[in-house]
Amino acid sequence: MLPEASIPAGYAPADGLLRDRVILITGAGGGVGSAAAMACARLGATPVLLGRNVKKLEKVYDAVEAASGIKPAIYPMNLAGATWIEMGEAIATIEREFGRLDGVVHAAAHFTVFSPLSDLAPRDWMEGLQVNLTAAYTLTRLSLPLLEKSADASVVFLTDPSGRDNKAYRGAFGVAKYALEGMVKSWASELEYLPQVRLNAYDPGPLRTFLRLKGYPGEDAQNVPLPETAMPGLLYLLGPDSRGQSGQRFSSAA
Repeated sequence: MLPEASIPAGYAPADGLLRDRVILITGAGGGVGSAAAMACARLGATPVLLGRNVKKLEKVYDAVEAASGIKPAIYPMNLAGATWIEMGEAIATIEREFGRLDGVVHAAAHFTVFSPLSDLAPRDWMEGLQVNLTAAYTLTRLSLPLLEKSADASVVFLTDPSGRDNKAYRGAFGVAKYALEGMVKSWASELEYLPQVRLNAYDPGPLRTFLRLKGYPGEDAQNVPLPETAMPGLLYLLGPDSRGQSGQRFSSAA
């Protein structure tokens, strides 16, 4: 089990906190991913927008450029069917275009419906584990040589309560998050010899996203916080203020 840690109360990132950094963001077409792209760019980083829907990525691109003046990069990819070779090509493109990578935000998620595992369609199981777990591992693994060159690199894996205590009817999503936190714990320990690279899990709490709406269709969305409210915690983990903290589970409510 990952040790719990807290985002400093009232944390507010300093201007230019991520200046000149390159941050890969999966699931960048909406929800936490698009909010992360906007937040990172406002603090000086160049976001690499990875997602499956080109039109959504282009919309985020335009919003980021208009708000910050920074031109992000777009890399279309459907993680549900992507091979490790294709993911390797994405990282090679980042290296060729930027020559560096300082952070990764794993915000991509796959969820269909709450269901007993015995009723889950095999395709949903395979795609759920692929997007929520395997792709996060693969992109991080392939990014390591670039991240090692950074003076201060951070990989943030988005999680939720299932990562701590997976319950019945959470399907492949719950299983993947539970495994994800175990992976972060063991991997961070293995990488202690690389103090400039840190890996952490971040539970932003309930947020007003399309994924949340699918899981809780009867919930009043107006009572659920917007993804932007979770950005201070994410920026804390991405930036130098969290240097030295790795292998932990942070929560926006902690």
